[in-house]
Amino acid sequence: MTETRAPALPVVWRPRTTRVVAYATAGVIVLGMVVLAVVVAPQFKVFDRILMVGFGLFLAWILHMLARCRVVADAAGLTVVNAFRTRRLEWAEVVDVTMGPGEPWPALDLADGTSLGAMGINGAEKALAARQVEQLRGLLVEHAEAPDR
Repeated sequence: MTETRAPALPVVWRPRTTRVVAYATAGVIVLGMVVLAVVVAPQFKVFDRILMVGFGLFLAWILHMLARCRVVADAAGLTVVNAFRTRRLEWAEVVDVTMGPGEPWPALDLADGTSLGAMGINGAEKALAARQVEQLRGLLVEHAEAPDR
């Protein structure tokens, strides 16, 4: 097993492809709904047109929530920002990080016996995700283990 050097703190891991696709899709949806609201048949009233644009903005918000996912490591621990929940973890709370082939994101095994998905590292970006998981493992080795007394 090769030993991966842990990156300097603080470090932020974000999925590249997910962000590009989500924000591009959100832009197309909002633009499409605005155009539709302008050119739609006259029987649609102003309220209907506003609802169309509002629906496009709602879809863009959902896509933004997916694109904002990230994992932030600093001296105190990890901040895992998933689509609809953010969780702050101290280094001692994280036991291991695992990501098998084909998994969408890694799982953080926690000291309380539960696990937490880290959507900020995207399994679809295979080489990048593998490198990011190894960097996170290196940080766990550096920061999570109890010091020798």
